[in-house]
Amino acid sequence: MNSKPLILCTLVAVALCLVHFGTAVPAIGHFTHKRFGVCLNNCVQCKTMLGDYFQGQTCALSCLKFKGKAIPDCEDIASIAPFLNALE
Repeated sequence: MNSKPLILCTLVAVALCLVHFGTAVPAIGHFTHKRFGVCLNNCVQCKTMLGDYFQGQTCALSCLKFKGKAIPDCEDIASIAPFLNALE
């Protein structure tokens, strides 16, 4: 039995998958990168606004851990509650 047609079909299928999914990956990566940047910028803004009451480093680490999916909003207490600390 000749296996050349099977190998050729496999290579064509792999090439089509790479072309199809290869164009989608940069777009997904760009969107994630943009969200990550927004998350970090918001951490900096909250640290500037709230000073020592806000744990900026913990916020930034959260952006890394969750890949920018949980974006903190300085005016939304629920979104920044994990990063707040009480001064004594």
